Formats: sequence, C-alpha cells, structure tokens
Amino acid sequence: MNAMETEKQGTSGQSRIAVVTGAGSGIGRAVAVELLRAGWSVALAGRRPGTLEETAALVPGSVCLTVRTDVSRPDDVAGLFAAAVERFGRVDLLFNNAGTFGPGGVPVEELEYEAWRHVVDTNLNGAFLCAQAAYRQMKQQDPQGGRIINNGSISAHTPRPHSVAYTATKHALTGLTKSLSLDGRPYNIAVGQIDIGNAATDMTARMQTGALQANGEIAPEPVMDVADVARTVRHMAELPLEANVQFATVLATAMPYVGRG
Repeated sequence: MNAMETEKQGTSGQSRIAVVTGAGSGIGRAVAVELLRAGWSVALAGRRPGTLEETAALVPGSVCLTVRTDVSRPDDVAGLFAAAVERFGRVDLLFNNAGTFGPGGVPVEELEYEAWRHVVDTNLNGAFLCAQAAYRQMKQQDPQGGRIINNGSISAHTPRPHSVAYTATKHALTGLTKSLSLDGRPYNIAVGQIDIGNAATDMTARMQTGALQANGEIAPEPVMDVADVARTVRHMAELPLEANVQFATVLATAMPYVGRG
C-alpha cells in the first residue's frame, strides 16, 4: 500500500469523507466520481495506481487521495485508513466495493482451489478487513459514527451457472452486512448493502453479447447505465445516520433475474 502524492486539491473545505475501494474502474469509479462531484472528499483505493489517477482526473479540482491497496492484505487495509485519516481527519463513509468474479464458466468440479481462495480473499475477507478498519475509526472519532455500504450483487440472492465462488462470497456478504448493522447500532454506525444487476462496466461487457442461462442457452442480457447505480449509492450515503437503507436492489429492468431458472 502506498498513498500517491498527486492528490487533487479542492477550493473549499469538505466535511464528508469517503473511502471507495475498487475505485479504479467500473462501479467503484462511477461511485467515486458521483461523490466527488457532490463535494465529498474521497480516498480512492485500488491495486493499480494509474487507474486511480484516471478516476481522480475525471473530476478536476476535487479533493481526493489515491492509495494503492490490495484489500485482501491486512497491512494494506490498515495503511489505507491511516492515510485517509491522516489526510482528512475522519471517515464518514466506506463504499466496500472491491471484488472479482473469478474464472468464469468453470464447473464446480473443475474449479482450482487457488481460484476459489482468490475470490474469497478479495470479495469476503477484503470486505471484512475494510469494514473492520472503518468500524474502528468510526467508533473512536468525534463526532462518532459513519456509514458502510457493501456492494453485494444479484448473486447474493440467485446464482448464475458455474459461479460457485462468487455466489458463495456474495451470500456471505449479506450476513456480514446484517451483523455489522446490528453491532454498529450503539456507535451510530449505519450499515447497508446494494445488490446490483447488469450495470454496464467492463466486467459485464459479455452480457450484451451472450451469457449462459440456467436452461443451458446462451442469450444476450440488457444492461443499465452504471451512473444510475452511483446515484443510488449517493442517496444511501447522504441519508442522516438516523436513517438507513438496509438493502437496495438496482438492476437492468429487463434482465433475467425475477424468474431466473
């Protein structure tokens, strides 16, 4: 983990501080940009410093910090939150977004253990480590409290074929969200989850050309603008801490989710 020195400077002080993981692409980038444009100060975390800088450059004059972070490494996560607090003084929001689908289309009996472990380390262990670090900071800061939003998935409800590692971690993430939400109550820490289906990103590009369906067919699927997801996250983030969206589902209207299988 290392914090880049080329952080963007804003023209006025900011009071709302966010940490966004996986901020170098896809949903993480879209949410980071939405928050920056709304005046948030944001610590952008991800494994590739170059893509984090590209995210920062999308909102000139914004207040942000780029921090190279592998969320599966405890030391990296500790360094991320230390850098955010050193720069901004507190953390009001964690968007726990970093994740990987893993090898696609691999039957369970052929899935290598290392591939399984990589997905679990990123999607579940990484989410826990970041939530734990955010929780510790939010509990001790003054004013106390903050918000954690976990990026779940439609796969937290219903799996796709040959997605055992991804689906298992996303189901587990729902349990993590519930436990954190309960344990955070005494400390004014609100925790919710957004479950997203077919937002248009590099990760979902194949959906438009054809994805394996439960009946064995390959069929294209509709997608939605990732900016619509970002606006939903911002709405959740900007609620007063006395209110919480526990679970939100945002999906392309015509995607094969309701009635999947």
